[in-house]
Parts: sequence; C-alpha cells; structure tokens
Amino acid sequence: MEESLEVSRLTGAMTNEVYEIKWLSSRSGDQPRKVVVRMYGEGVEIFFNRDDEIRTFECLSKHGQGPRLLGRFSHGRIEEFINAKTLSASDLRDPKISAIIASKLREFHNLDMPTPKKVALWDRMRNWVSEAKRLSSPHEMEEFCLEKLDEEIDLLQRELSKDSQHIGFCHNDLQYGNIMMDEDTSSITLIDYEYASYNPIAYDIANHFCEMAADYHSKTPHILDYTSYPEVEERKRFVRAYLASSGENYGNEEEMEQLVEDAERYTLANHLFWGLWAIISGHINKIDFDYFEYAKQRFEQYWLRKSELLVSWSPLSQLEWI
Repeated sequence: MEESLEVSRLTGAMTNEVYEIKWLSSRSGDQPRKVVVRMYGEGVEIFFNRDDEIRTFECLSKHGQGPRLLGRFSHGRIEEFINAKTLSASDLRDPKISAIIASKLREFHNLDMPTPKKVALWDRMRNWVSEAKRLSSPHEMEEFCLEKLDEEIDLLQRELSKDSQHIGFCHNDLQYGNIMMDEDTSSITLIDYEYASYNPIAYDIANHFCEMAADYHSKTPHILDYTSYPEVEERKRFVRAYLASSGENYGNEEEMEQLVEDAERYTLANHLFWGLWAIISGHINKIDFDYFEYAKQRFEQYWLRKSELLVSWSPLSQLEWI
C-alpha cells in the first residue's frame, strides 16, 4: 500500500511550533488520517513545568475537555487531531460565539483538577521577573523598568486580592487560536494548557478581553490594537453569559457588575504577565515574532491604565517614570 505524508505548519503559535501531519492513502475511498505534532520551543521550561503540563493535558482529556495525548518524544508530543475550526480574531466579537465561549470557560473554571488549589499568578510573575532580569541587558532593564516590577506585583497583589474572589482552574491563555469550534454542533473545545493553573476567575476573563486586541495572523502579529478592546457593554454581555451558563439564576446585576469591574482591574496583572513573558521569549525563542515590541505595548498599557484602575494609587508616584 502506497502512502504519502503531508506536513503543514500551523501558524499563530508563539510558545511552540505546531504541525498538522496527514497520511494520504492511494486506495480509493480511504479517509486521510491526521495528528498534531507539537515541537516544544527552546527554553520554555522557564515558563512552566513540562511534566505538570502533560499531567494537566491528560487529566483534561479524561474530563472530555480536549484532544488525547497519542505519544511523546524528547522535544515534543503527538496529539489527537480535532476536526474543528480554529477561531479567528473576528470570531471573538460574534455575540453568539462569545456566549458559547463564556459558557465553556465557566465549565473549565469549575473543573476539579489534582493540583494545589491556590493562586499561582503572583509567584509565577515574581519568578519571571527574576528570569527577565537575568537575561536582559542594562538597556532592556531600564527600558522595561524591571527593577521596579517586584514592587508593582506586590502592589497589584494587595489591591486585587479579595477574600470573596472566586478561584477556579483557569486557562490563562484564552486567545482565539486556543479555541476550536465544531461547525456542525457549535460545541467549543479549549486547547493548549501550558499556562493553566488555579487563579482568580476574574483574571482569566481579563486575559480573554485583552486578547481581543490581538490578531496573530495579520502581517504584523505582534501589534496590538487597543481600539479593538471590548467596550463595557460587550464585556457585560460576556459576563452575563458566563454567570448564566450554570443554568441557575446568577443573582442580580450587581454580581455581574462586580465581576466586570474585577476583570477590568485584573487586566493590569495580565499586561505585566505577558509583558514579562515576551521579554523572556525574546531571549530564548526563535519563533518569528517581535517579542520585545509586544512587551513594550503590554507595559505601555499597564502604565497608561494603572492610575484609572487602582484608586489607591496616586499619579504623583509615577513622576519618576516620566
């Protein structure tokens, strides 16, 4: 039996290189077989523990939340191919699709995962600050104010952490390329769990909103368009769908308003998170992406919105940054 192999690189990935492998048989009527091969990016173990990520992947698969793990090798793995459409940047703005994503995210947050149920965000960012300092030149240290970021993270943790906040199992990277939709059933599958951990659900929602400024398949995938950031009514619509998805009365508009407000404040943490990720990636990753320009935009948004979103912070304290 003669077979041929087709290999196609899937664009949009910024941590790993991802390929679709297709077997084509010469026998008439045979359906092609497909798998996904994920080649790990160099040095990405700085960002997460690969063994923990594999355990998360396998556990989510058992929960029916994603593709099956078919095999592993030293620098990557083979995954089940999901016959579904990867969403585009514009799909996130479709009200019907957005409501389905909100419902799926609520389901994801409610998963009972065999990992410590404590917030991972702050310690992870502090570790990344240390790595960014280790890798950066004096010019980069100054440009990105790296010496000040431990203080900023401490401030955010004090300001944003609340005893009443809901902690769930968060995806932490819910950009459009990590969302797949079955075009026949409209069911949603979330993929790529490298950064998944327990965190405040408001942070995960904030991350999703921030990703609406990105189009990683444009000619300038590193450029963020914050005029595309969702207006307050769009954010409220998403959160209403999220809260209502359990099939229960989600309470009242006050609950919705509070979660929208909390998510908006958590965008500050999200800008620092991915800004630090981009600085480190610029030093260790060979994927064709302007990580430093991306980091610059993320940090610019942090400083631009900080005085608006942190009411206890005085603009006078920013004078040293100007």
